[in-house]
Amino acid sequence: MEFDYDLFVIGGGSGGVRAARVSAAIGAKVALAEDSRLGGTCVIRGCVPKKLMVFASSYREGFNDARAYGWDVGEAEFDWPTFSGKLRSELDRLESVYRRLLESSNVDIHDQRARLKDAHTVVLADGTEKTARHILVATGGHPQRPDVPNAHLGMVSDDVFLMERLPKSILIVGGGYIACEFACILNGLGVEVTQFYRGAQILRGFDDEARGLVAEMMHEQGIDLHLGTNIVDMAPASAEHVTAPTDMGMPPEAGHAVTGKGDGGPIWVKATNGSEHVFDAVLFATGRMPNSRDLGLEDIGVEIGRRGQIIVDEYSQTGVPSIFAIGDVTNRVNLTPVAIREGMAFAETVFGGTPTPVDHELIPSAVFTQPELGTVGLTEEEAREQEEVEIYCTSFRPMRQAFAGRSDRVLMKLVVSKETRRVLGCHIVAPEAGEMIQLAGIAVKMGATKEDFDRTVAVHPTMAEELVTMKAPVRVA
Repeated sequence: MEFDYDLFVIGGGSGGVRAARVSAAIGAKVALAEDSRLGGTCVIRGCVPKKLMVFASSYREGFNDARAYGWDVGEAEFDWPTFSGKLRSELDRLESVYRRLLESSNVDIHDQRARLKDAHTVVLADGTEKTARHILVATGGHPQRPDVPNAHLGMVSDDVFLMERLPKSILIVGGGYIACEFACILNGLGVEVTQFYRGAQILRGFDDEARGLVAEMMHEQGIDLHLGTNIVDMAPASAEHVTAPTDMGMPPEAGHAVTGKGDGGPIWVKATNGSEHVFDAVLFATGRMPNSRDLGLEDIGVEIGRRGQIIVDEYSQTGVPSIFAIGDVTNRVNLTPVAIREGMAFAETVFGGTPTPVDHELIPSAVFTQPELGTVGLTEEEAREQEEVEIYCTSFRPMRQAFAGRSDRVLMKLVVSKETRRVLGCHIVAPEAGEMIQLAGIAVKMGATKEDFDRTVAVHPTMAEELVTMKAPVRVA
């Protein structure tokens, strides 16, 4: 059978674009369909704009520190319209870069939605049909709204980047990395931040000691964190709501309209602990779901999991041999570099003649709270379930912040196999922890032992030197 393309990619995020470009470079004839903006979640409404917001939010403490170091710094004021305008221009620029990369790779771009008709055919929104020997689904995921009354009044993470102006106060619902990152960002930009999380501690799945320190630092920065708490009801605030005192302490204040959510006014919220409050905005960061619906997948026999994920094997192939899937839509490890790696492995497997399984072991990652959390490998809790381990850990006030009179602490932690001496996990809570964990991740991935760390000469004075100077375990678990 003659096909229009060797490969048709559905989804123009980081993973789909990389798979398309690498496949085309190998010699495949490739097309890609995207019904939103090229760049996907990471570039347009995720990692990139979020990290720029992290940078913007960190200057408030920077100005305070500068004064402690002798600089004559006047009153600093943040202007959201100035920042957001420049942010949107940068995202437009990056989207155009993605388009040029695809065009220079001779990938045909279809700026519309695509669905599968059969194992080798996609139907575009305008009714055009295209055939392909292989089809790759890389449609990513989307934020999930909880099932609470009037949930439509709240924002999700995608909406944060579209705010016309900052709210005076915000309630963030959730305890994962997205919720915690935005709590720190908005707090740094001067917003009064309250955070509800129904669990006993934020950042579930991360090392207990590390997430405990992050929570403590968030408290110290002024984030009003309520654990074991959730929303039971919410509604547009009435005059009675706006003027009545609440169980959370101070009387709520009506603020500014933020987006087009609801009537754009303040929102009344009732919590599971019985307290009531009014916020200018509510942000739901309560999880993400794969974008697998209404693609025609089930109709052609592709298996979909309980959470909506496309079921694939180690080569990203579905049960339908011509259909593959990568990235967040498979709900394996939902990180942009992982989607990119999966896209490259797909191209090598299908068009490069080298079957390449995706390696999801020992993936470094970072949570861009303030301070950041960097992690690779097993948590202490995971490791001690497998074998006896030694824990090397230290927490201290870093020189830069201590001199400025701040009480911030950092954490350096190694989880070491008692039998093999391999470093099974490394966890860092500190400014720029993401930069540190990238390099530590190389050593852990290579199978470095505690003695390899010990043999490495420290770089002094740095925070990271503690990783190679911890001589005695603090405990055996």
